[in-house]
Amino acid sequence: MAKVAIIGAGVSGIAAAKQLSHHNPVVFEASDSIGGVWKSCSYNSTKLQSSRKDYQFSDFQWRNRDDPSFPSHVEILDYLESYAKHFDVLKFVKFNSKVVEVRFVGERETIELTGNAEEHGSPILPGHPVWEIAVQTNDSENLKWHAFEFLVVCIGKYGDIPKIPSFPPDKGTEMFQGKVLHSIDYCKLDKEAASQLLKGKKVVVVGCRKSAIDLAVECAEANQGPEGQACTMVVRTPHWTVPHYWVWGLPFFLFYSTRASQFLHERPNQSILKTLLCYLLSPMRRGVSKFIESYLLWKLPLQKYGLKPDHPFEEDYASCQMAIMPENFFTEADKGNIVIKRASKWWFWKEGIEFDDNTKMEADVVILATGYDGKKKLKSILPEPFRSLIEYPSGIMPLYRGTIHPLVPNMAFVGYIESVSNLHTSELRSMWLARLVDEKFKLPSVENMLEQISRETEVMRRTSRFYKRHCISTFSINHSDAMCEEMGWNSWRKKSWLSEAFSPYGSQDYGHEN
Repeated sequence: MAKVAIIGAGVSGIAAAKQLSHHNPVVFEASDSIGGVWKSCSYNSTKLQSSRKDYQFSDFQWRNRDDPSFPSHVEILDYLESYAKHFDVLKFVKFNSKVVEVRFVGERETIELTGNAEEHGSPILPGHPVWEIAVQTNDSENLKWHAFEFLVVCIGKYGDIPKIPSFPPDKGTEMFQGKVLHSIDYCKLDKEAASQLLKGKKVVVVGCRKSAIDLAVECAEANQGPEGQACTMVVRTPHWTVPHYWVWGLPFFLFYSTRASQFLHERPNQSILKTLLCYLLSPMRRGVSKFIESYLLWKLPLQKYGLKPDHPFEEDYASCQMAIMPENFFTEADKGNIVIKRASKWWFWKEGIEFDDNTKMEADVVILATGYDGKKKLKSILPEPFRSLIEYPSGIMPLYRGTIHPLVPNMAFVGYIESVSNLHTSELRSMWLARLVDEKFKLPSVENMLEQISRETEVMRRTSRFYKRHCISTFSINHSDAMCEEMGWNSWRKKSWLSEAFSPYGSQDYGHEN
């Protein structure tokens, strides 16, 4: 019997498999390939929103690392495949193996191993099964059960289950005579099928984040010429977008990704002196946000098209919602190929959609770029009472170090918190998890873990109204410091105090123990 199972072979699953390879884990992947959302939730035009050197594993560089262009989703899949082959991770993966149910079979003593208010806890591999998982192979109706001592869940928050808006009675999709689909369905279309869906059609894209923006551009490109139709984006809450990672001639990392810049921001467990300094420096922090906003409003016609957010830039950065604007988005908008419609509420009628300002819009196709229900996906496989604990008590998933739920025994979650680079975030937590499973350190008590999680949640809540996205971008270095200290590593990873203060932190800083 294998000790460790990993559910999902996306970026997080592959990172976890590599770090736990000495346990010969079994990786269950529902599809026929690795890559996760990069495989299943990417458009033909989807690209990474950062440079290659900011999105790479600590011990495996891109072959064309210095290429300044953002890699396409195809290039990212190739990079992940090369990484998995290089470290011989694919031998652990069972493809076309969908986990449909998880069952707890551990004794009460096993639960106590994760800690209590009096003692240290650790997901010690107890030598007997704690979890049984039901796996459906190749869409077979038959389920096969497997038993494991430790389970790592890497199915992520995106993909699989679309988030569909709710509508008033008799005003839902059933009223519409045209075609309605979610962006996840659009992702399944090849280039020709996608073009045929959009070309010459009155298309409405609902949403305003990166997936909606990219979709609107693809729609505009498919509707060039006299026969083309304008694509309408229905936007409820616009978010800040950036054209590139320079602000008034300064590199963007200087404002948020260095130790010096994050000193301006509140962090969990800070001293009274640091709290006072944060308060005194708050005008500078707001000034940085205003400085960036001034550049974006100068560089991009956000006000012209009603896309200027009502909230500060800092709140989008703190909730990982900042997006790169495609170069030709506003060019297409200027030509009339993309139309922006601001609306807080809308619903369907026979020939299109209707808005709360009593206006109507005809449509042939409506594409919902409204996100995914990751928690529903997770709850669909977890048993009670653990299912009810997923969002307890704050409405977001309580994860110590972004990995361990204090009330769920012998289980870890990788890929459920966000930061500037989710690959780096997942890899470092996989390193930490491997050392935890190897009993190189112990977890704090359940009580202390919950207190730490609560402090982090309060920091996120005070920093952004969108805190439930569980993003640690404004205190990511502090978060990594704490993990390094628990692993017995030096938390300061640079070679000099100057680079320590003003150089950006990334995966390459954690490629070795010291």
